Amino acid sequence: MAKTKRTIAKSAAVTKNIEAALASLGTACVAGDAAVAKRSKDGKGLAASTKRLSKKSATLTKRKRLSAKRARSAPSGETRKALRSVIKELATTKKQLVKARAAKGINAVELAALKAAQRRATAYAKAIAQAEKSLSKRKA
Repeated sequence: MAKTKRTIAKSAAVTKNIEAALASLGTACVAGDAAVAKRSKDGKGLAASTKRLSKKSATLTKRKRLSAKRARSAPSGETRKALRSVIKELATTKKQLVKARAAKGINAVELAALKAAQRRATAYAKAIAQAEKSLSKRKA
């Protein structure tokens, strides 16, 4: 079994790889910060819309109950029409609420993953900076 000859890495190539990795880590930190900021902002908007739609749904449910009561006590075309419009609006609101909650959940999962990645990248950057500092002390 013949051994393949491996080339020995040159110091310039190793240094170049280290510098590229550090630059890549810096880019990852910046991109992570921007992504977390954007997702946080989106999350706040989604939370507000979910809250607004929940309140609207609760209000429409009460209105539906009152309209149904009116329609039973005084059945006329007007009361039935009012009840139908409330039911239609409630159905639309509930659909929107389901979509908003799903989007909020997806955003929350992605935000959590982004924050974890951001913490890792920041920790690596700090550890590398500390290692660089201790290495530069040894040279001096």
